[in-house]
Amino acid sequence: MSERYAVFGNPIGHSKSPLIHAAFARQCGAEISYEARLAPLDGFAGGVREFIAAGGRGANVTLPFKEQAFRLADQRTPRAELAAAVNTLVFADGQILGDNTDGAGLLRDLVDNLGCAIAGRRVLLLGAGGAARGVIAPLLAARPHTLVIANRTIDRAEALVRQFAADDRLRASAYAQLAGTSFDLVVNATSAGLSGALPPLPERVFAAESLAYDMVYGAAAMPFLAFARAQGAARLADGLGMLVEQAAEAFYLWRGVRPASAPVIAMLRATGA
Repeated sequence: MSERYAVFGNPIGHSKSPLIHAAFARQCGAEISYEARLAPLDGFAGGVREFIAAGGRGANVTLPFKEQAFRLADQRTPRAELAAAVNTLVFADGQILGDNTDGAGLLRDLVDNLGCAIAGRRVLLLGAGGAARGVIAPLLAARPHTLVIANRTIDRAEALVRQFAADDRLRASAYAQLAGTSFDLVVNATSAGLSGALPPLPERVFAAESLAYDMVYGAAAMPFLAFARAQGAARLADGLGMLVEQAAEAFYLWRGVRPASAPVIAMLRATGA
């Protein structure tokens, strides 16, 4: 029988995860079923336990349930603990293991797919919510010269910095305080693009050879990437590669096999899926 996996979210109809994991399964010769499951806003934990009882082996978790998944997990990986959010669940031996593959997915897309060297570079991370929190440790592990977290409410950025107090490469900033400073890599971890808005960045934050990267993909990434191009960013990328790479990391956790991500990214780009 096929092993059962799913992604939980609300809304969930837009999810590309079923397409991605079906492509991974074909690559690896694995017989799995993977479905998108709409969980009630007040019924996430019950939905997961129902899925486990029906034979579920693992699940991805998307908005707005990543923090609930963190609390639901019986055990958590160190990177999930640092992120205080879980996007991947593994069900085994009556236990729920929670992990966070977002940071690994971002780094693999930046370094392997886009050839973006991070060591010694100046990195700006926009936003201080869950999306940002999940990628700070992996970005620091890549040894940037500096990593600045900028947010409308600087208190939230400062709270994240305090979690990594021993690392003097990390600092918090309000957007206005970025004036006069430029960065080699600017990562947008805000949700502003979903409403067609932009983080209130001052001019000239993009260095001459910089990469502007939005963690969302498709039309939602366009406002930020268009602004970045107008402000002199040399390269632009949306988060589709990150989406596929974090899924590949989840597939590896479940199945012990790491699928090739490049063909799946190319398929999604070509089909506009």
